[in-house]
Amino acid sequence: MAVTITLRGRHYTVRSDEPEEDVLRLARWLDDRIAEMAERTPGVDGETVALLAALNVASEYSRFRRKVVEDLSGLDRDLSAVSAILEVTLPDGGEVPPPDAEAEAPGDPGA
Repeated sequence: MAVTITLRGRHYTVRSDEPEEDVLRLARWLDDRIAEMAERTPGVDGETVALLAALNVASEYSRFRRKVVEDLSGLDRDLSAVSAILEVTLPDGGEVPPPDAEAEAPGDPGA
C-alpha cells in the first residue's frame, strides 16, 4: 500500500506492507529525531542532519539487537538448566504425559 509521510515539511509517498498507522507513527518518530538533531547541530544542512539522525537510529538499533541476542542466550541457558533438572527429577527421563492422557488411562470410569 502507498502511504504519504512528512519529514521536515516535505511529503514522500512510500510503499509498505505494514499497516498505514504504523508507517505514519514511525515517520512522526523519525521526523522528531531529525528535528532533535537539527536543534543540536545548528547551521548544518538538512541532508547532513538526516544522515546524523540515521546514524543515531542505526546505533540504537545495533545496541538493542545485541541486548536481545544476549537476553535470548541467557534464556536458552536457563531453559537448558531447567530441562536438565526435569530430566533428572521426573520419571521416564523427563517426559511428561499430555494433560488429557490421565483421563484416557485404562480402567478410568469416565473413558
